[in-house]
Amino acid sequence: MISYKMMTQEIEMTKFERDCYGMTVEDINVNLINGITTRLSGIEMTIMSVLSDAQQVLEFGDSEQARKYINVAKFMICEKMKKAA
Repeated sequence: MISYKMMTQEIEMTKFERDCYGMTVEDINVNLINGITTRLSGIEMTIMSVLSDAQQVLEFGDSEQARKYINVAKFMICEKMKKAA
């Protein structure tokens, strides 16, 4: 696991999280799903923003980071679907 500091707490990132998302699931939940953009504009706008980020990094040839952003967007869609069920 990779350890890093986020704000004031230490977070453990698993290899899966690093390889799949580039951030922890907790980061996704706290900063994206429950973040200010989602509260003001809705989860759909936040997902579209993440996908726009993926498009932007693709322009610079960073397909690995684009893949991670797409995985984050898919995770967020799954979380939205769980809440709707």
